[in-house]
Amino acid sequence: MKNWIADRTASFDSSGIRKVFDLAANMKNPINLSIGQPDFDVPEEIQAACVDAIHSGKNAYSQTQGIAPLRQRLTDEVRAAFPGADREVLITSGTSGGLLLSMLALVNPGDEVIYFDPYFVMYPALVKLAGGVPVAIDTYPDFQIDVQKVADAITDRTKMILVNSPANPSGVSATQQQLRELAELAKHRNVVLVSDEIYSRFQYDEPFVSPAIYNEQAIVIDGFSKSHAMTGWRVGYIHGPAELIAPMTKMQQFTFVCAPQPAQWGALRAMDVDLSHHVDDYRRKRDLIIQGLGDDYELARPNGAFYAFPKAPSGTGSDFVTRAIANDLLIIPGKIFSKHDTHFRISYAASDETLHRGIEVLRRLART
Repeated sequence: MKNWIADRTASFDSSGIRKVFDLAANMKNPINLSIGQPDFDVPEEIQAACVDAIHSGKNAYSQTQGIAPLRQRLTDEVRAAFPGADREVLITSGTSGGLLLSMLALVNPGDEVIYFDPYFVMYPALVKLAGGVPVAIDTYPDFQIDVQKVADAITDRTKMILVNSPANPSGVSATQQQLRELAELAKHRNVVLVSDEIYSRFQYDEPFVSPAIYNEQAIVIDGFSKSHAMTGWRVGYIHGPAELIAPMTKMQQFTFVCAPQPAQWGALRAMDVDLSHHVDDYRRKRDLIIQGLGDDYELARPNGAFYAFPKAPSGTGSDFVTRAIANDLLIIPGKIFSKHDTHFRISYAASDETLHRGIEVLRRLART
């Protein structure tokens, strides 16, 4: 039976984040700063739109590309944001589905894909799943992009550069200049640029900038999971030039088929729901974390998403997380996102009470 399992399953481990989630389920009253999803519920009007879709019989497959009204709304929004660019929209089964489609449609076995360390856990796994070769660019200690390092890493086998800003797990955003230089580098070297923008609405200190503004061939992946707390609904989208979106659409026909249709109608309603007050609240929570930990931890300022990525005050990040869990605090070891085992991830998408309890434990651990 041991020969029945495909080799590709051995190229990456199970998600370490999911292991922490499983651990949390067995703890009686954890201080949970591990979950990478909003702590507010899906707004009622979005829920109602989904329920209405179910009751009105919109339960079958949609077009592979997505329901026409949602695609049109997104297309209008995209074309307004990228004037003059002819970009197509594909509705996907979450942004993870969009990432997988981009890999399957664009990466050949042996192709190299550049991404930045620390990284979202799926990146190297999906590259390997497509038969590609992951190439990580180290961004420690400030988690900023050094475009020269990227240029030096490009070879004749480089197919793709994958960037995530604001980033998971650091919460750090690339600067406008870095993104422009990265976009222009990809264009000049004939490399596909894929921009994971799932946290684009959680940008706190300056306006969000997409590198696709500077590179009309760039692929953008976004969705409703984080902005509208719709993580379980699995509605994301990709936009980019038609010649790149077309093969992804074909791959979706033979994988996900389509995003869940009732959830797509909910997403259409979500486009009219203002959640800026939640963004403002997370900005305040971000400031609470910075103020609470700044005296005891080395911490690159997180200016987006809802994560912070402090350096462990002593020892490895994994050892520190073990100490934290012994004190009923759930955080994520940085080595899950990195070749380095020096940091840990905090999600401040939590109640103020939980954040204050977590800060108290972290300050105590740093001082003992």
